[in-house]
Amino acid sequence: MLGRFERYFPILDWGRRYRGETFVNDMVAAVIVTIMLIPQSLAYALLAGLPPEIGLYASILPLLVYAIFGSSRQLAVGPVAILSLMTAAAAGKIAAQGSAEYIQAALILALLSGLILLVMGLFRMGFLANFLSHPVVSAFITASGIIIAASQMKHILGVDAGGHNLFEIVVSLGEKLPETNLPTLYIGGASLIFLFWVRKQFKPLLKAIGLGEKAATIIARSGPVFAVITGILVVAGMGLDERGVKILGDVPQSLPAIGVPTFNADIWMQLLGSAALISLIGFVESVSVGQTLAAKNRARIDPNQELIGLGAASFSAGVSSGYPVTGGLARSAVNFDAGAETPAAGAYTAVGIALATVFLTPFLFFLPQAVLAATIIVAVLSLVDIPEVIKVWKYSKSDFAAMAATIFVTLFFGVELGVTTGVVLSLLLHLYNTSRPHFALVGQLPGTHHFRNVNRHSVVISDSVLTVRIDESLYFANARFLEDTVYCMLSNRPDMKHLILMCPAVNHIDASALESLESINHRLDDAGVLLHLSEVKGPVMDRLERAHFLEELTGEVFLNQYEAMLELDEECVKMAFSRTPKTTEPGTDPCPSLRHAGLEPANGGSR
Repeated sequence: MLGRFERYFPILDWGRRYRGETFVNDMVAAVIVTIMLIPQSLAYALLAGLPPEIGLYASILPLLVYAIFGSSRQLAVGPVAILSLMTAAAAGKIAAQGSAEYIQAALILALLSGLILLVMGLFRMGFLANFLSHPVVSAFITASGIIIAASQMKHILGVDAGGHNLFEIVVSLGEKLPETNLPTLYIGGASLIFLFWVRKQFKPLLKAIGLGEKAATIIARSGPVFAVITGILVVAGMGLDERGVKILGDVPQSLPAIGVPTFNADIWMQLLGSAALISLIGFVESVSVGQTLAAKNRARIDPNQELIGLGAASFSAGVSSGYPVTGGLARSAVNFDAGAETPAAGAYTAVGIALATVFLTPFLFFLPQAVLAATIIVAVLSLVDIPEVIKVWKYSKSDFAAMAATIFVTLFFGVELGVTTGVVLSLLLHLYNTSRPHFALVGQLPGTHHFRNVNRHSVVISDSVLTVRIDESLYFANARFLEDTVYCMLSNRPDMKHLILMCPAVNHIDASALESLESINHRLDDAGVLLHLSEVKGPVMDRLERAHFLEELTGEVFLNQYEAMLELDEECVKMAFSRTPKTTEPGTDPCPSLRHAGLEPANGGSR
């Protein structure tokens, strides 16, 4: 019984083994992550178009809740750049930034995304995230990083610019450039230079003066804290707020109010689609980070339990004046490097953020917004992965097409339409590619029991027995293509007496493909040709037997291709083992018209 509860409440598992040493390690990590998370939370709230305190609120209750339900030991939950951008895009359709309705929309997004994740987790639907292919996610993050960096340049320049896409943002910045506030530019520019330097050069410098790897890593990743403190001191000491430098101002010294946003069916339905996308993107990002950290400890996370943990965290953000949250890469890496051993480190971080919200916010009054913008720009530019785009271009043109479309649409038409375009295009390209699967005419390699593509190897083939290797599962999208291929062969091989479908790569045959196989069987029978199968996998055989297809099959089912050839054309097999086998040269297709049926070398590998 306890094991069943542990499945949904991982705290019952690691909690009973909690020790004093573990507490010390978790507490040290919590202190470090708290220091890092304060400026991050403020910055991401501003990026989402929300009051800065909402970023702090989103870093309190969600962390406590995730400690109870989350399966990752080191994942640090809270606001992240991508979800902040998506929140701003979704809430902006409902109301103007800064309005009470806009804030309500952000809370509703957190509630809805949390509920969606919880439902997916309870029904163990983590597999749905697989519909977001890696190229699409990478493209979306890259494009979002560029948009976020561009949108924050107005704070670096100290101008009132805006826009909903990259083109509008760039045009607006260009028009406002003459109005640049120089003190703001100096602060923002210096912060950018310092933060880029810290990211690349500070750690080697610390190690050079004798600090260990762990200490140097933690200090280097706390660079934004140094920038925040310096920015506050400079603005307060020189009175730069009176010279047009925008500052954070008053941040309420209070804990978040607990309550459910006002229910308005129209608004909730308008936000449902956006919440679903936020859920999927947040889940994919969080699970990727969690799996990476778990692998370093030779541990594992449960994706379905992560759905529950992240769903509960996001839902709790919605009822505690926050907005959608997920596991963040930067803070999770710091949490791991600082020695966190259990999710309790996140709970201690939540306590730290709560104390900072109550006691430290007055000290943030003079914090320049340019510094917060600089921390966002440096963080998101690390997400821009141009080498990955080049790699995908070289590897797969269809994946690159989905990637390029995602980047283009995200940059110029919005984040939601961008990721939707990538997912839809990926699925359409997958359907198109699998609707024209690679089939290979195969022959026997001389002196072996192996059979390979006639277009790539010198092989021995039979005049009366034709073997086609199917390199794809058969389903509704490619069933007709299989029929066309077989009928093409039938019309071009008058000497053919046997056709063998070699099925080592066929993992599934659906009802449409079964109907096509039945049609092929009858058509070949009318032409005096027997249909055989070889190397059929067990689960596929089970389904064929249940459908009674094997009872109507005119030929036989062979365990392997060599056994089939030995039974149907022994002389051909003897030829393959003779001293001077008569082979077909690579590329010499015995049936040229088969190229129109997908049997050309360009579609497949060396086999």
